[in-house]
Amino acid sequence: MQTENRFLDDLAKLMLNAAGAAQGVKGEIDILLRQRLERWLDSMNLVPREEFDAVRAMAAEARAENLRLEARIAALEAAQKPAGARKSAQDSA
Repeated sequence: MQTENRFLDDLAKLMLNAAGAAQGVKGEIDILLRQRLERWLDSMNLVPREEFDAVRAMAAEARAENLRLEARIAALEAAQKPAGARKSAQDSA
């Protein structure tokens, strides 16, 4: 047995329209928040991941070269010290 109640039909339609409108508002809010977040991130001057990785690799290479050069300098200084010590011993004799 089905009864027709115009008030309940109108109320159901109103609720469906309100739900649709709320869904539309939610979509608009999502879009606005995403745009604001993108603008905020753009204003922070963040570096892209690829550029960061490239600079990090360059820094690692520079560190490795510094270590090689330090070892080379230490070896040259060590080789030079005994020769300098021999010269002063020969000069005093």
